[in-house]
Amino acid sequence: MSNMPDLFDIFFYIIIQGLFNTLILTALGLLGGFLLGITLAIMRVYGAKELIWLSSGYEKLLRGIPILILIFIFAFGMPDLFWYLDLLDRPLASVILALALRSGAYQSQIFRGAILSVNPGQMDAARALGMSKIQAFRSIIMPQALRLAVPSWTNEYAVVIKDSSFAYAVGIVEMTKAAYDLGVGFTNLWALSIGAVAILYFLFTYPVARLFGERQTKKLKKLGMGGG
Repeated sequence: MSNMPDLFDIFFYIIIQGLFNTLILTALGLLGGFLLGITLAIMRVYGAKELIWLSSGYEKLLRGIPILILIFIFAFGMPDLFWYLDLLDRPLASVILALALRSGAYQSQIFRGAILSVNPGQMDAARALGMSKIQAFRSIIMPQALRLAVPSWTNEYAVVIKDSSFAYAVGIVEMTKAAYDLGVGFTNLWALSIGAVAILYFLFTYPVARLFGERQTKKLKKLGMGGG
């Protein structure tokens, strides 16, 4: 970008240069956190004492470590962790792992609360009908818990997409890094480039929380599910 860019050029540059990596980091970080969070939540609710202790300890530990520190641990402290990937892909994998592990700790709290919000009498009724505990959980408890978790899960999505901005610290060009590079190239556009990326993060978070979070909360209230 050699000529002085206008506001449209700034948005276009940030989107073209950084949006793909931002979405990849967010999607894979959330997916990994989802799988880990579900597992930890089940361990907390249905596991033996040792599993409860293990999952609880994991949650407390990972929620207490800043995401940037986790990224540095995997990107620089464990440089051979992703030895099988191309050199340029290793930082990306490190950030995805950090986001997933951190998000898993928070998502476990979301899913644990959702599972506990389902009337326990439904498990008893399913067992009385001949279902195993696993069948009852898979077919009755889990579908309701996932629905109950949607409002809180959309908040976690917003957290992860914003945390993906820390990937700039290991050289990954996502939206924040693209805005930063633009500000370096055109120092008089610092305010515009940073303001533009702030608007983009807002556009990727607020509408999702509004559409899925608040609407789902209203639906749950109409069905007599969830909190007030």
